[in-house]
Amino acid sequence: MRKLIILISLFVYASCGTKDYKHKRAKLLQDEFLLTLGGKVNLTDKEIAVNKCLMKHKENELDYGFDHPEHFNLSHHYFSYRESIKQSKVYKILKEMPKGAALHVHDMGILGPDYLMNITYMEHLYVCFGSKLLLQFSLRRPDVTCTGKWQLMSEARRLSNNVTKFDAELRKHFTLVVDNPDIVYPSITETWKAFMDYFITVAPMLSYRPLWEQYFYDALKKFRESNILYVEVRSILPNLYELDGTVYSPLITAMAYRKTIKTFLDDYPDFVGAKLIYAPSRKVETSTVNEYLELAKLIKKDMPDFFAGFDLVGQEDLGNPLVDFVPPLLGASKELNYFFHAGETDWSGLPTDENLVDAILLGTKRIGHAYALLKHPLLLREVVFNDIGLEVNVVSNTVLSLVRDVRNHPLSLFLALDLPVVLSSDDPGIWEADVITDDFYLAFVAVSSKHSDIRMLKTLAMNSLKYSALNETSKIAAFNKFNTQWNKFVNEFDCSKY
Repeated sequence: MRKLIILISLFVYASCGTKDYKHKRAKLLQDEFLLTLGGKVNLTDKEIAVNKCLMKHKENELDYGFDHPEHFNLSHHYFSYRESIKQSKVYKILKEMPKGAALHVHDMGILGPDYLMNITYMEHLYVCFGSKLLLQFSLRRPDVTCTGKWQLMSEARRLSNNVTKFDAELRKHFTLVVDNPDIVYPSITETWKAFMDYFITVAPMLSYRPLWEQYFYDALKKFRESNILYVEVRSILPNLYELDGTVYSPLITAMAYRKTIKTFLDDYPDFVGAKLIYAPSRKVETSTVNEYLELAKLIKKDMPDFFAGFDLVGQEDLGNPLVDFVPPLLGASKELNYFFHAGETDWSGLPTDENLVDAILLGTKRIGHAYALLKHPLLLREVVFNDIGLEVNVVSNTVLSLVRDVRNHPLSLFLALDLPVVLSSDDPGIWEADVITDDFYLAFVAVSSKHSDIRMLKTLAMNSLKYSALNETSKIAAFNKFNTQWNKFVNEFDCSKY
């Protein structure tokens, strides 16, 4: 009997111990989830229903990927799965989901090669096929040196004798997408060269003033179609021109933006609007940065409601670090809001990732990319303390050779730590992505936890409005529009469609 009592006692103790262990384990996981971005959000009954459908499809995709890792496309180069993700049921839901704002996009990289190809069928476009492709609108042969010969694009296309082949070759200049990216882009050097060559090619064509305005109008329309309410666009403010050769100052370029936004809002009053971040090249002398800052102040004075702030752009590894420009930037910091690119690099302890230090000390409102931030725990603390928004562009980081398997993107930790993250798309047209949905899809399916759900997605959308350059009154109006849009989405959601 005594032995039986002992055995029963041991069994009860073991059962209680196992039960207690399971309770502690469950509590740890629950507490950890509550710490994540969106973890504390409470859902309505309608949102719970949408979430159930969304998570069913997400879990199916991830379970298949876990069981068949060789077929988990998101661990490969983005170009290999760019088209297939559009068939995902999760992707289709995210496409229709309200996503707030896009706060990190560059103007000439928004619309894709098919849009640009349509431009090449416009009248008065001249082309030079020399050592590099030159494109410019003009009433007469452009007075620009080229190693080949200038001719009207329409004439060049006619003389090609094979328009299909001609257009296929021309289209390659308007995209980074290739069939064999591992061979074409073996390192960041080749990727960034192709990336910068794109801008050099399209800038003269897009800078034709009427086309510039139409392009931006159509870009805003694409964002609205992807359920974005508001955009902050970065621009180098190129000198726009007319067919007769008239060339305008960058201030006129800014005015053209403002005019286009007003026209768009007249046509689509449900849209919140757009603002400009003046973002010229960082690969310049200090005297040039002084000139940049004076122009930024002038734009702000003339168009205070339209101007968001200032940034410096270009490949950080090759461009001048922010520390080189501290005196002028510090001097203008009380007049201008900064939205600096910083830490867009795999390196640690170099001037590139240390741009994060100067961006924070200079009072940046948001940090573009912040890819290297996790390597700097003290700076991470400063970001949280100062509530600095982190503009994350997942697709851009994989295309531009920072990360291949997006499950390893630092965004996974940003989300786990509930950092002030906003998702954006950088230059979606250049890699033939949707203007925002591809980034949401990769972040949701591959980067975040399998348990991350609609609460995280809703928080990301709301963060994009919270960390925008809108004033407080405009933010309230934007949140009201977002809530209306969100409620319509959840109330009309039909899982059987997916």
